Amino acid sequence: MAEVVIRQMKLSDVDAVLEVEKNTFLAPWPRDIIVQELTDNDFANYYVLLIDHQLVGYAGMWHVIDDAQVTSIAVTPEFRGRKLGETLFLHLLEQAIQMRAKRLSLEVRVSNTVAQRMYRKFGLVPGGIRENYYTDNQEDAIVMWVNLS
Repeated sequence: MAEVVIRQMKLSDVDAVLEVEKNTFLAPWPRDIIVQELTDNDFANYYVLLIDHQLVGYAGMWHVIDDAQVTSIAVTPEFRGRKLGETLFLHLLEQAIQMRAKRLSLEVRVSNTVAQRMYRKFGLVPGGIRENYYTDNQEDAIVMWVNLS
């Protein structure tokens, strides 16, 4: 049985996280943004998911006062379909609750119905649309949120 570990992201994880980004998103975050999130953003909380010591996914959120905002969740393509995205999202939810956030929100592509279904399983509901949100193709985003308290 494979060993699955979720832990705080470190600077030494950046190269592996960049690989996950490149294999997941049309417009991956550049190295300097990821490094800045880890070193300069006091609101940022990022985690990596390892299977048998191999980084296969990551997730992050900002926690500001009462609000937790998911910034990213990604699992490398060859490990999708194993509910690892759900595992990462559940970890973010648990962290947000421990941090005493009252709400958790995120943006998701209108076309990403798989992710929308997963978020609904955790109680998130649509709260609005951000038009032309994604810079790679100007796709709209659905804002989803859930009350945690």
